[in-house]
Amino acid sequence: CIFRGCDNLKQVDLVEGGVHETIAALQLEEWRNDMNEEIDSINQILPTACAGRWRRDDGEKARAIRRWIRSVLRKIIQY
Repeated sequence: CIFRGCDNLKQVDLVEGGVHETIAALQLEEWRNDMNEEIDSINQILPTACAGRWRRDDGEKARAIRRWIRSVLRKIIQY
């Protein structure tokens, strides 16, 4: 896994562009706030998540990032 052994991975910063433009285009402020909270949520998980050590262990960081990406995409589709 790409994040195995990455104990220092503690934060995800989205680059300006598509996701930010999509969120800005949401018509209701409640939706924008919800999306921003969802995007920021990964940074609450990563500092304490295990990075994984073994070949067959992806680590909690990788699993959390995969779940987070799916969640963000589901919300974008929902709104």
